[in-house]
Amino acid sequence: MEMDTDKIDNAVLGLLWLTLHEERRAWKGLDWDALDRLHQKGLIANPANKAKSVVLTDEGLRRAEELFRTLFTRPAP
Repeated sequence: MEMDTDKIDNAVLGLLWLTLHEERRAWKGLDWDALDRLHQKGLIANPANKAKSVVLTDEGLRRAEELFRTLFTRPAP
């Protein structure tokens, strides 16, 4: 089985929106490889630091909200 890392990255970015605090910080208790890929894509700041959270870029913040709504919410009745 071959993993689709883009789908994994989308899910991780959507979940970062779920843990958002202080406007653009999110808890980084998710897969390190996915966080590294999101950093390489310019969606989050470098996750390799002592902080327990990561900062989302402007584009990362926009995409995280979009992906959270797409992947994790129900349509309005």
